[in-house]
Amino acid sequence: QVQLVESGGGSVQAGGSLRVSCVASGDTDSSNCMGWFRQAPGKEREWVGSIYLRDGSAAYADSVKGRFTISQDNAKNTLYLQMNSLKPEDTAMYYCAARKSLSARYCSIGRESGAFRYWGQGTQVTVSS
Repeated sequence: QVQLVESGGGSVQAGGSLRVSCVASGDTDSSNCMGWFRQAPGKEREWVGSIYLRDGSAAYADSVKGRFTISQDNAKNTLYLQMNSLKPEDTAMYYCAARKSLSARYCSIGRESGAFRYWGQGTQVTVSS
């Protein structure tokens, strides 16, 4: 089992930046692919990006590419999502998720929420115009 706890959400004005974190605990060696998802009220959960922990390679949704960056701190078992140039449409609950992947390629292309086994409780990000 892997436990995931997000933090760092909050309110920010459009154009601002925010960094959310996800601390993993438990059997973390069983999960080498981690992702960020978001869900706005009345909308489906949306994949934001994923990172393959073994080499740090990351993939992003087109809607956030160039603005968001996923990084990891292995010593702290922590995943980060740095969000820059935030827009009101980025407002959502942000979730981190974890799963095992055979390779970096499969980690980047497995973008369905159902592919991820472990989930955090989410942290709210609100961007005002």
